[in-house]
Amino acid sequence: MSDALQQEQLVKEIPPKAADLSAWYTAVCLKAELVSYSPVRGCVVLRPAGFGMWENLQKHLDERFKATGHENAYFPLLIPESLLTKEAEHVEGFAPEVAWVTEGGQEKLEERLAIRPTSEVIIGVMYAKWIQSHRDLPILINQWANVLRWEKATRPFLRTMEFLWQEGHTAHATAAEAREETERMLDVYQDFAENVAAIPVYAGAKSASERFPGAVETFSIEALMPDGKALQSATSHDLGQNFSKAYDITFADANQQIQHVYTTSWGMSWRMLGAVIMTHGDDRGLRIPPKLAPIEAVFVPIVRGGDTSTVEKAHELAKGLRGAGYRVRVDDRDYTPGWKYSEWEMRGVPLRIEIGPRDLESGSVTVVRRDKSKGEDGAKTSVPFGELPAKLRELLDAVHDSMYAQAKAFLESHTFVVSDRDEFFTKCRERAGMIDIAWCGRPECEAEVKTATSATTRNTRALQTPGAKCVACGEPATVNAYFAQSY
Repeated sequence: MSDALQQEQLVKEIPPKAADLSAWYTAVCLKAELVSYSPVRGCVVLRPAGFGMWENLQKHLDERFKATGHENAYFPLLIPESLLTKEAEHVEGFAPEVAWVTEGGQEKLEERLAIRPTSEVIIGVMYAKWIQSHRDLPILINQWANVLRWEKATRPFLRTMEFLWQEGHTAHATAAEAREETERMLDVYQDFAENVAAIPVYAGAKSASERFPGAVETFSIEALMPDGKALQSATSHDLGQNFSKAYDITFADANQQIQHVYTTSWGMSWRMLGAVIMTHGDDRGLRIPPKLAPIEAVFVPIVRGGDTSTVEKAHELAKGLRGAGYRVRVDDRDYTPGWKYSEWEMRGVPLRIEIGPRDLESGSVTVVRRDKSKGEDGAKTSVPFGELPAKLRELLDAVHDSMYAQAKAFLESHTFVVSDRDEFFTKCRERAGMIDIAWCGRPECEAEVKTATSATTRNTRALQTPGAKCVACGEPATVNAYFAQSY
């Protein structure tokens, strides 16, 4: 039995989050049955609770993609080596992580096939076939897929060898259109992070050394985890003409001149679910933002003396809520109410609806919010049966707003604007959070900071103080940058 499978069997309780975030995180993922370790190192099985979160992520992102004019398609998993090597910078960046198929059946292949680490290559080849004229542009395509990267150190959601994601790939007639697309999708990701996942993020451009291989410019959204490490949560890449020249993606413009297209790519993986787990969870387990929760509310009927009237009423109310579009469940299993309360709190369900004999008499239920502690103002609300559908939406929105506010307060209190070099290096080493400095933008400077502190730039934005010097090295600053250690 592998070490991972043995570890899964040993998880009985969730340790305190503040004492050891890594141990807490792994225990929550396993005990809440989001994932289970597979026999293949670095790969996990996504269980129904985890897949339910992924389905909701997919739903909300897909709505945003389609609203911005994108369509879904699907491209092959395997890429011939000869195609992969055409874009040398791309291959160099991904070469250590590529897994290869060398045999099929009992035959050795004449050419190795790469299992996609990302799909720019195969999509570029297809776009070269599809695009002939400026009338064919723009092409706005997204695919939901799995990819494989041969990672050495793995952790559920945050870094696994095989993972689920979406990757958008677009082709445009001009550089300006491609840059507009790149920035538009960055805005989509920030909107999703804040309004669905309840995670505040910093959006900006990556440094040259952190840029996607083959990109002209890479943009990202960056979240801050409870241990002071940053988590890159999505990226959007302006690829210029690098891939179109490598794969000869051309079109005849309005003057019948042959031009290379400008392309983009952008993606978010199930790493975002890891960010949700770490950002919002507590010592009791998960706290899932309502829009991502597979179950928005769970009924816990309280039975006295064998009278099942509360169970019947719970099912009746649940049926009405499902008809109104809510994701609800009735827990009528033969366990004590107290056990059920703890179980659903651990699983992070946003609302618990208690219904006992007294509630039946009063014609109401008691709704308990997962985001609040016991006894905290607003933690419990009595709701008449007839008002439940409307009140549930109000409460779910309040849960989201509360969770976002808590996360935003943490990010703001752990973001430090620093102008002193010694303080900058100390805070980077101590993993204090996001360290905001005026920065020169030079790769050599970033490399020196990384060697000394393990921190790198997360992303950059316009220089906030014209004429400022780089806090790290003293050279003229060109941008402001967030530095942090990262996952």
